[in-house]
Amino acid sequence: MHRSLLVLGISVATSLAFTLERDAAACGGCFVPPRPPTQTASDITDERMLLSVSTQQSTLYDQIRYAGNPASFAWVLPIYGTVEVGLSADVLFGSMDVLTETQIVAPFPNCPPPPNCGFGGLGASGASSGSAAGMAAAPPVIVTKAENVGPYATVQLHSTDSSALETWLAQNGFNIPADVKPLIAQYVTEGADFLAMKLLPGQGVQSMRPVRVTTPGAGLSLPLRMASVGTGAVVGITIWVVADGRYEPQNFPFFHIEDSELVWDYKTSSSNYTTLRVVNDAKFHNKGWEIESSLSLNQQLITNVILSGGQYFGGRGFGGGFGAAPASDPSADYLAQGSADAGADGGKFLTAEEVRTADIKALFTGLSGSNVRVTRIRSDIAHAAMTADLVFQASADQSELSNVRTVTKTVNLVCPTYKPCPSSSGTNFGGSAGSSVSSGSSPGSGTSGSGSSGNAVVGTGGDSGSSANGRVISATNGSSGSASAGASSGSPPPGAASASTASGGGGGCVASPGSTQGSSAAIGAAVGLLGLAAVRKVRARRRARRSRRASR
Repeated sequence: MHRSLLVLGISVATSLAFTLERDAAACGGCFVPPRPPTQTASDITDERMLLSVSTQQSTLYDQIRYAGNPASFAWVLPIYGTVEVGLSADVLFGSMDVLTETQIVAPFPNCPPPPNCGFGGLGASGASSGSAAGMAAAPPVIVTKAENVGPYATVQLHSTDSSALETWLAQNGFNIPADVKPLIAQYVTEGADFLAMKLLPGQGVQSMRPVRVTTPGAGLSLPLRMASVGTGAVVGITIWVVADGRYEPQNFPFFHIEDSELVWDYKTSSSNYTTLRVVNDAKFHNKGWEIESSLSLNQQLITNVILSGGQYFGGRGFGGGFGAAPASDPSADYLAQGSADAGADGGKFLTAEEVRTADIKALFTGLSGSNVRVTRIRSDIAHAAMTADLVFQASADQSELSNVRTVTKTVNLVCPTYKPCPSSSGTNFGGSAGSSVSSGSSPGSGTSGSGSSGNAVVGTGGDSGSSANGRVISATNGSSGSASAGASSGSPPPGAASASTASGGGGGCVASPGSTQGSSAAIGAAVGLLGLAAVRKVRARRRARRSRRASR
């Protein structure tokens, strides 16, 4: 009996100690910090264009923005040959934006944990017709195509005389600003034709939609000179190039901001990304273009995001349903083209769903494979720099450029400080976590500290760390750092919280100064003593019974 009770006492102690150790190990013996903050760099006020390029055709999508008198609206685009014009929608640009927007991810704060004090197809343009009424040709201007596309009356014109072309446009209700006329003369000299659009009578500004213009063959030029019309001293422009590979500007300087240049400021909860962009813009006198990202995206993923009204749930299509969401009502994003009651003179009628289908088809026509490369390019370009059209070329480096940026340098990280755990019999089981974190010089993680002074130094994974008190903290694996929390060179003034971090990919999990193992061992010993006391009591009872029997 006494042997079984002794075994029971030891078993309870052991199992209790094991349970406490297992619970602590479930979170690595550390305080799990909240998810690090992120910063999204998306410029929603930019002028936005998309160029889809294949050997078969090129399609320019332009998100037209206009505020003013509908009768005064006119849009002129230089073209080469006859083009197909169709309606697009803001949702296409919104979908491309949400799929490629730059996301800057902050590192996990590498702070010490709190003390552990307890237990515990095209064709959308319609047929050519004379439905754009009231347009009288004035030689030597040739109308190669005239049609109504949604709320727009469109004409395609050929002329070798810019003055005659300007006269024709004015006579037919296309109000061309004075500053556009010299540009038209330049393009005429270069042999360009023109697509001109205006709003149909009765159509207001609210009915305006983006348009797409499709040209046969691979066209790698954007009419930047024409885009300069009406802009201020500096204009933000975002362009997506959808193709079989990565593209870059040929006749303008460009740059890419590397992850290693980024620094996260915990005080402002933001990075220096936009600052670096401004620095590069100044370096190139607001003539340079930033290659933000170049991603290989699945065609079905892009299609699903457009069909869902621009909803995207992340994952870039590499897991479960390609980010699919329920398809939205087409009429919520797209306009029907033409009128079902207009007859033959009104051109071909297309429902909103048919317009959307044609818009998506044009985006991928001629591109091989299930994935396409989407390169996002942006500039805060000076009006004075928009003196040439933007020409693209295939990049020599065809590797992907992620839109998710991982920051490895931080400043102004202030770690919390904790009160010491209550002492028992002169022993401080919990200790006190200090506010300074430095890197260890050897792999793994180590902790040193003093319960009486309340200071702790935590070393993590062989990363390099330095004081974050107003200085940059670099996280470079494999280098050594300071393991002292006392008189370091970056020590803050008395009473101020200091912080250092060594973050290679987030904060390291470290054990608190008072480990759970020590506490559980003490409890185990106490339970074992209780078991021994029970054994002694049983023995005493047996002796008493034997004495009574002997006395009889």
